[in-house]
Amino acid sequence: MEAAAEPGTRSWLGGGSPLWGSPASSPDLGSRGRARPGPGPGPGSGPGSGPERAGTRIPGPAALGHSFRKVTLTKPTFCHLCSDFIWGLAGFLCDVCNFMSHEKCLKHVKTPCTSVAPSLVPVAHCFGPRGLYKRKFCAVCRKGLEAPALRCEVCELHVHPDCVPFACSDCRQCHQDGHRDHDTHHHHWREGNLPSSARCEVCRKACGSSDVLAGLRCEWCGIQSRPRGSRQSCVGPSESRRAGRVPPKGPRLKAVLPQAHSVCCAAVAPECTFGRLRTMILPPACVRLLSRNFSKMHCFRISESEPGEGDESVDGSAPAAGPAKDVLASESSKQTLKIFDGSDAVQRNHFRVISVPRLARSEEVLEAALRAFYIMEDPRDFELQALPSSVQTGDTGGQRKARSGGTLEEEGSRGPGTQEASPEAWTIRALPRPEEVLKIYPAWLKVGVAYVSLRVTPQSTARTVVLEVLPLLGRQAEGPESFQLVEVLMGSRQVQRTVLAEEELLLNRLRDIRKTSLRQMGQTRFYVAESRAVVPRVSLFVGGLPPGLSPQEYGNLLEEAVATKAGLVSLSHIYSSQGAVVLDVACFAEAERLYMLVRDTSVHGRPLTALVLPDVLHTKLPPDCCPLLVFVNPKSGGLKGRDLLCSFRKLLNPHQVFELTNGGPLPGFHVFSQVPCFRVLVCGGDGTVGWVLAALEEMRYRLACPEPSVAILPLGTGNDLGRVLRWGAGYSGEDPLSVLVSVDEADAVLMDRWTILLDGHEASSAENGLADMEPPKIVQMSNYCGIGIDAELSLDFHQAREEEPGKFTSRFHNKGVYVRVGLQKMNHSRSLHKEIRLQVEQQEVELPSIEGLIFINIPSWGSGADLWGSDSDSRFEKPRMDDGLLEVVGVTGVMHMGQVQGGLRSGIRIAQGSYFRVTLLKPTPVQVDGEPWVQAPGHMIISAASPKVHMLRKTKQKPKKAGTPKDTRADGVPAPEGDPK
Repeated sequence: MEAAAEPGTRSWLGGGSPLWGSPASSPDLGSRGRARPGPGPGPGSGPGSGPERAGTRIPGPAALGHSFRKVTLTKPTFCHLCSDFIWGLAGFLCDVCNFMSHEKCLKHVKTPCTSVAPSLVPVAHCFGPRGLYKRKFCAVCRKGLEAPALRCEVCELHVHPDCVPFACSDCRQCHQDGHRDHDTHHHHWREGNLPSSARCEVCRKACGSSDVLAGLRCEWCGIQSRPRGSRQSCVGPSESRRAGRVPPKGPRLKAVLPQAHSVCCAAVAPECTFGRLRTMILPPACVRLLSRNFSKMHCFRISESEPGEGDESVDGSAPAAGPAKDVLASESSKQTLKIFDGSDAVQRNHFRVISVPRLARSEEVLEAALRAFYIMEDPRDFELQALPSSVQTGDTGGQRKARSGGTLEEEGSRGPGTQEASPEAWTIRALPRPEEVLKIYPAWLKVGVAYVSLRVTPQSTARTVVLEVLPLLGRQAEGPESFQLVEVLMGSRQVQRTVLAEEELLLNRLRDIRKTSLRQMGQTRFYVAESRAVVPRVSLFVGGLPPGLSPQEYGNLLEEAVATKAGLVSLSHIYSSQGAVVLDVACFAEAERLYMLVRDTSVHGRPLTALVLPDVLHTKLPPDCCPLLVFVNPKSGGLKGRDLLCSFRKLLNPHQVFELTNGGPLPGFHVFSQVPCFRVLVCGGDGTVGWVLAALEEMRYRLACPEPSVAILPLGTGNDLGRVLRWGAGYSGEDPLSVLVSVDEADAVLMDRWTILLDGHEASSAENGLADMEPPKIVQMSNYCGIGIDAELSLDFHQAREEEPGKFTSRFHNKGVYVRVGLQKMNHSRSLHKEIRLQVEQQEVELPSIEGLIFINIPSWGSGADLWGSDSDSRFEKPRMDDGLLEVVGVTGVMHMGQVQGGLRSGIRIAQGSYFRVTLLKPTPVQVDGEPWVQAPGHMIISAASPKVHMLRKTKQKPKKAGTPKDTRADGVPAPEGDPK
C-alpha cells in the first residue's frame, strides 16, 4: 500500500476555504476521474425545465460531485446560485441533484451535490410526521414539496419521503458525545428555504427566493447568505437595477434573525455567536450526552411517529424520489425499470423506478440507474444484473443476468403493455476491483487537513492504513497503538460507528458493503481516531412509579420489573413525591435494554416513562448566559402546541425544550438543576402553568437557581394569568422568535402562591350510606379557587373534553361549549351558602345567598373578567397579586357570571385575608386554576405558601435593537407587582 500523489489533484469542496465549516482543504491523493462514456438522458429534469436536448457535459466543479450538462429550457427557470431568472433557452443542469445554473455562475458554484456529504462530522436528523410545507424545496432533489413531506425537528431540512434515505446526515451538533471537543462553535449552514424577504446581513441585498432552493442560513444564529461565488447579487446599483433586484429601502424589521448573502458568506466570521438569542441558548459545548446506542429521536425526547426508514417504496406502486420521481412516461418509445442497489434492497423490496428509451444502450441505462441512487462514481466500475421474476416473487434460487451491451430491445424486453404492468427489475453491482483509493478522515484530531487518500490493496488492513495515515496527518511521532480505524455509516436517521479490527482486510470490507447496498457505501466514511477509552455513563429518567417509597423500595421495584443489574445500574436521584428516579447506567447496551424495556412496562397499572437525559456542564457556561428552559404542552391550543415545540427546538438547543406529555416538567428541572441562572417559559393554559409551578415548588431546594423567573405563552381557553402578565388572551400565531425576544426583555415581578389542604377523612355519603373516604391532599393555587356553580361548569366542560378530545382543538369552540353548559345550568339552584361554612382569619363569616364562592389571587377570572370590580371600598385594600391576600367573591348563578364577564356587574365582595377555612357539608364541585373535581364533605384550609414565585411580565416598551442583550439582573431583583414600569 502506498500513498499516491497524482496529477490533477483536487481540494475539499473545490478548494479555498471550505463552505460548510470544514478544516482547511487538503490534497486528494489518487482521486478517481468522473468521466462518463457519453451523454445520456436523465430520468428527471431540473426545476422549471421542459423537454431537454442532451448536450455535451461540461467540466464542472468535480470536487463538489456535480455532473452538469447543457439543456434546453421551455419554461421560466431560475438559477440556484444567484436565484436570478435565466434568460434564453439554455441552462446547465446537474443530472444528479437538479442544480440549475447560468453558464456564468458555473465557476462560482460551491454548493456540494447531493452525492457529497458536506460536513466532516456526521449528525443524524430527526424527521417528524409528514405534513404540507408550502413554498419549501427538497434538500435532496431540489424540487418543490407539493405532496406531504418530512422535515427535521431540529434543523430546517425539508425532504420528500422517498428522498430521506439520500439525505446527508448533517444536522446540528447540539451536544458533546465523547468524540469531539468544541473549542469554538462554527456556523452550521443550511441551503435554501429562506423567506423571500430575507436580507443579507453583509450587503443588505435580498438573498431569499420563493422560486428555487437558494441562499444560505446559519441554523444557530440565523445569519442568511447567498452561496459564495454568486457575485451577481453583490454588484453595484446600476447592475442591480438592470437585473431588477434593487431591494426596497426601509427600516429593518424587529425580532428578525440576522441575515447574510451566499456570496457574502466568505466575509462572515466562521465562529458563530448564536445571534440575538445568545444569552438564552444552552451552548452545545456545555451539554454532554453519550448516545452511542440511542437515536437522535431518543436523545431529544421526540415521539417517533414513523419508525424505521419507512419512507422508501415497499412495492412497485409508488414512483421513487429525486431524479426518478418524475411521472413515468406512457409513450411506447419508453419503458420503466425497477432498480435495486444491492442485496439488502432486494430482500426488503426497496427499489427506485427510472424511465428510459427502449432503444437506449446499456451505458445510458446504467448512468440513469446510478443517478437514481445519487452515485457519482465512474459507471465503468459497475454493471446491471437482471433480477429474475423468481427472485422478485421471493425465490432466491434464480440466476441474475448481467447487462453487458446492446439495447433494451435486443435483450428481450417485453411489449409495452406487459412492460408497464410488470416493470423489468435490475440490480446494480460493483465490478471487482484489484485496488481502490480510500479517503481517510482525521475525525476529531486537530490537524489542518480535511482528509487524505490512500491506495488500498488486497493486503491492506486497518492497522497498515493507520500506519500510513499518521505521517500524512503529522502525527508520526505518536505510536499507532494510540489510534484506531473507525467505520461510520452516516444514515439520515442514525449514525452508526464501528471500530475495525486491526487485521481486517479493507478491500473485502468495501466489497461486502457494496454488495449489501451501494447507497450504504456512499454514506460510509472511514475515520482515524484516538483510542480513548470512553467511560460509559447514561442518565435514564424513569417516571410513573408509585410515590412515597424509599430508595431501597424503588431499587427492589425496578429490579423486579425490568431486572436491573446491580453492578451496572445505580440510583443517582430519587424524587419520591413524584414517583420518579434517575438511573446512572455504566453500560451502553444495558442502557438501551432498560430504555426499551421500561417503555413497555407498567407498575400497578400505570405505564412507565423512560427518557435519556443529558448532562449540563454548568462550569463551562459563559458568564452572561441565562438559558431558557421551555416547557410545551402539545395538547394545548389545538395544533399550535406541536408547531411551537418544533419551532423552539430549532431556535434554541433541543436539549432545553421539553414536552410536558412526555414525563412532565420534572425531567427539565433535573437537567437544569446545576445551572446557576436560568429562566422558564411555559407554553400552555393556566392548568399547565400551575403544573409547572407546583413541580418548581417541589424542586426548589434542589436547584442551583432556586427562584427562576417564569414566562407564559398562553395556549389555553381562559389564560387569565397570561392576561395579567401582558402575554395576551391567547397565542394567535406570532413569530416564535418574537416571543423569545419578548421573554428576554420581560420584567420580573412577584406573585403569591397558595396552598390548599383538602381534608377528606370526615366525609361520608348520607344518600347511599357508604363511606366516601379520601386521603388528604395538598393542591397549589396561583389564580383562583372556585366552589359551587363556577366549578360545576368547569367540571362539565372537562368531562365533555375527556369524552371527545378531538373536537376541542380551538379556543372558540371551547368557549362555545362553556356557553352551552352554562345555559343548561341557568335554572339550577343548590343554595351553596347553606352547604358550606367560611372562616377568615379564625373569624366566622356569614355568607349571603350565593351559588358560587370564588377565591381570587389575580385581577382576572373567567377569560379576563374583573370579578372583584374597580370600585373603591374602605373595608378592603386594593387587590394585588403579591400582597399576601386573597379576595373572596360570591356569585348568585349563571346569569350573574354572564353579567360579570360582559362587564355589566361585579361579584359580591365577601372578605379579604390570608388564612381561610371552608367546611363542606355535602359533596361539592371544586376547581383550582381550571382543574375541577368533586370534593367530598370535609374541610379546606387555604393559606399562603412561601416563598413567592418570580414571574415575567411582558414589557410595554418597544423591543430593543438586536445586539443589545437585556441585563439579567431582573431575575435576582424582581420589581413589586404594583410598581410602575
